[in-house]
Amino acid sequence: MCFLGWNAHRAALVAIVILHPIEFVALAHAQTPQNAPITVSLSDAIRRAQANEPGFAASLAAQESADIDRYLAKVALLPSVVYHNQMLYTQPNEQTGQEGQTGTVLAAPVFISNNAIHDYTSQASINETIGLKQMADVKLASANAARASAELEIARRGLVAAVVGLYYQVSATETKRRLLADALQEASTFTDLTQRREAAREVAHADVVKAQLQQFQRQRDLSDADVAADKARLELAVLLFPDPRTQYSTEPPSAPPVLATRDEINRLAAINNPEIRSALADIHAGNAKVASARAAYLPDLALNFSYGIDASRFAKHGPDEVRNLGYSISGSLDIPVWDWFATQKRVRQSEIQRDVAKVNLTMTQRHL
Repeated sequence: MCFLGWNAHRAALVAIVILHPIEFVALAHAQTPQNAPITVSLSDAIRRAQANEPGFAASLAAQESADIDRYLAKVALLPSVVYHNQMLYTQPNEQTGQEGQTGTVLAAPVFISNNAIHDYTSQASINETIGLKQMADVKLASANAARASAELEIARRGLVAAVVGLYYQVSATETKRRLLADALQEASTFTDLTQRREAAREVAHADVVKAQLQQFQRQRDLSDADVAADKARLELAVLLFPDPRTQYSTEPPSAPPVLATRDEINRLAAINNPEIRSALADIHAGNAKVASARAAYLPDLALNFSYGIDASRFAKHGPDEVRNLGYSISGSLDIPVWDWFATQKRVRQSEIQRDVAKVNLTMTQRHL
């Protein structure tokens, strides 16, 4: 699913080769840089593909972003600290009044919401919000992070499978091209021998025509093999290099490792299958979304602790040595009463998405 772009590029390359094979071969040979070829091992090819393939890069970025979202969701459960500083000046209304702290007669401000003409605030404020929604958001972020990790593993395995297939396809097409070149040489030798035997009146002219037809067929087979080999090299180069015309060579294939038993493969597939992990993460994310939506029915408790100065003078002590430095504590409990069934609709929406995730999990299990 993460390689739609790569499949589109591959389909375009195949279309070019099918429609214009001669021009394709000429372009591949004409535009190839004259640099020393690079020997690419299979592990190096996989590493290069992971660095250049946009689908895998997008999956990696999504996984890292999901990890950051999980961290931010956990941090939201902790108190936040802000050091607030403010200076407020209000126009006087040409009347006098008493300052609340000392009773001193001072000019009154125009705005009744302001305490004095000069108002200085310098406070450290600690805020904490406690509610079910914050806890559900942590579970949702954790499930999304697990799903992103599973999707990254799916993308990695798909990319490895594509690279391995193309890597050995390059070796196979090169081997086929060499074999067909030898076959063409043998066909040419056989044609020359048949023509000499015809000149010596040892064979009929029909044998010469048959040998020539076989030679022409070998030439066509070799031409097709050249196109297939160049196409395979170009498809692999698109994945590995920024410039697909880069000269490179692959290592000869080694002896394949011995496969595990079928029971062992079944056990590993059930444990390490990323599709199952992704589907399970979808279920957990759906449950967390439902809990987060239902949390809107419950109240949220917000606490605030402030320590510092909020006075008409920026000093630890005001007139008559009145203490300006102090603290205040506040708490609020917001109880939801009526929201025109918006919370009910959000709960229903999250339940629908969770049911879809359950269907996807069942289908993934059946495929496994």
